[in-house]
Amino acid sequence: MIDNDTPDLEAAGESPVSSVDAEEYQHFLEDFSHLAPPARHEVIEGRVLKIKGGNVYIDYSAKSDGVAPLAQFQDFSGNHTVKPGDIVEVMVEGGYTSEGCMQLSHEKAARLKIWDHLERALNEQLTISGRVLGRVKGGLSVDIGVRAFMPGSQVDPRPIRNVDQFLGQDIPVKLVKLNQKRGNAVVSRKLAVQEEVDARKTVTLETIHEGAILTGIVKNLTEYGAFVDLGGIDGLLHVTDLSWGRVNHPSEVLESGTEVTVMVLKYDPSKERVSLGIKQLAADPWAQIGERISVGTRVMGRVVTVTDYGAFVEIEPGIEGLIHISEMTWSRRMKHPSKVVKPGDQVEAVVLEFSVADRRISLGLKQLEANPWTTVEQRYSVGSVVEGRVRNMTEFGAFIEIEEGIDGLVHVSDLSWTKRIKHPSEILRKGSTVQAVILAMDAAHKRLSLGVKQLEPDAWETWFRAHHVNDTVRGKVLRLAGFGAFVELAEGVEGLCHFSEVPGWSGRKSDPPPLAPGFEADFKVIRVNEEERKIGLSLKAMADFAERDRLEDYRRRATAASSGIESVLPRNVE
Repeated sequence: MIDNDTPDLEAAGESPVSSVDAEEYQHFLEDFSHLAPPARHEVIEGRVLKIKGGNVYIDYSAKSDGVAPLAQFQDFSGNHTVKPGDIVEVMVEGGYTSEGCMQLSHEKAARLKIWDHLERALNEQLTISGRVLGRVKGGLSVDIGVRAFMPGSQVDPRPIRNVDQFLGQDIPVKLVKLNQKRGNAVVSRKLAVQEEVDARKTVTLETIHEGAILTGIVKNLTEYGAFVDLGGIDGLLHVTDLSWGRVNHPSEVLESGTEVTVMVLKYDPSKERVSLGIKQLAADPWAQIGERISVGTRVMGRVVTVTDYGAFVEIEPGIEGLIHISEMTWSRRMKHPSKVVKPGDQVEAVVLEFSVADRRISLGLKQLEANPWTTVEQRYSVGSVVEGRVRNMTEFGAFIEIEEGIDGLVHVSDLSWTKRIKHPSEILRKGSTVQAVILAMDAAHKRLSLGVKQLEPDAWETWFRAHHVNDTVRGKVLRLAGFGAFVELAEGVEGLCHFSEVPGWSGRKSDPPPLAPGFEADFKVIRVNEEERKIGLSLKAMADFAERDRLEDYRRRATAASSGIESVLPRNVE
């Protein structure tokens, strides 16, 4: 029943709420607002009650507890990230489980919060942390709460050949692009570290100058040197400036990521190029080398390198000398220095010469032994017979090694008395052992002349001793010249019978020669020259012309022949 005596507030134009004190009403709302159930998809905080059977049970201040999958509380390694009593953020999914628990989602709550965080980081250009997950086409995949893409050009302010060094690392990044609807994010490490690099670079440039001693971090190694980060600016440490000694590759001395102390050798502010050195921090070993060695000094050293032309020996740290191949042995037959020394060998050598200005030292091994040429005249004499091995042959002769370091030359003209030798290989064989006669010695110029034909009597000398002018000798025509015929008188001995010394010769060039190869006859010796080894012969001077008929017969047949002189064969008359 309605009480008619109650005043009608609405009819009077007054609201029921307006009659309540406004401040008291606000306190009323604040006191009881926590009793209102959370809205769906609202992010709220809850306390972990327990973990059971792949679920996490959470008290989120409602009539019933909530439950979220345990998989949403695991890191990349599968380890649990929560325990009972922890406060976590969740989102109400809606719907109850069979146990009467509200279904919650920690993953969605975290994702929503992450996107808000990323949006703020993009707008304010904040630096955030991300973990490099792996390589993808064109760059790297980075976890910043969501999977983001980092182009290869945004990895570092300077080009980096190998980005694998960042895999699994936590790195600072800045957001470049963000699209929450598509779930896309692009980040840049280059922008994040550039600010720090610029700040460090400003400080470094204030202190850098030629001669300054700085510390830096070895960034990367190359064949020709190492790049050192001096603090926002890189300097080149060339391989030749690593040590006063020999360094084949920077990795023998340095390692990436290590700290080194260097000296600034050159600095170009306009191009911001810095040349660095380490060896300059130590004393130059060449500065006092003249006080420790001199020409003729014997030194010990380690063979560091062997080349085609010699071997380099380190006689002190930072000081090397060269043993040229010609200074390794007195013998001339060595083909390569590796036959004598190899890297790592400890050797003794003699200082032959050195130049501090050129930083060169010439060493010798053979000088440790006596030079065999200094005593060659005491051990051998001209005319003595020696035995040796044919070491090498040329067109003009053969080199015969008669002992270690002593070679003699047999000229091609001293190989045979009788044969015309065009190349030593017609008589000798490389590597064979032969005997020879010493013809001449010149120890000062290391020359030794040998002869093989001198082992036998000279056929010319024998002939000259047995024959004289006006003697009659038997001979056979060997070959013709335009002026006469060469006649073989003995093996290796020839005489010349000029056509004018042949009876019946007309002297006309159109007529056939009066003699032909193979023609045999008795000749008279009309001239001899032992020094030039020349013998003049004559058929005219013969007192008995027993050969006249054979010569006339030869000329008749030669005139009748139509095929030339070479087709006409002489017919000897018995």
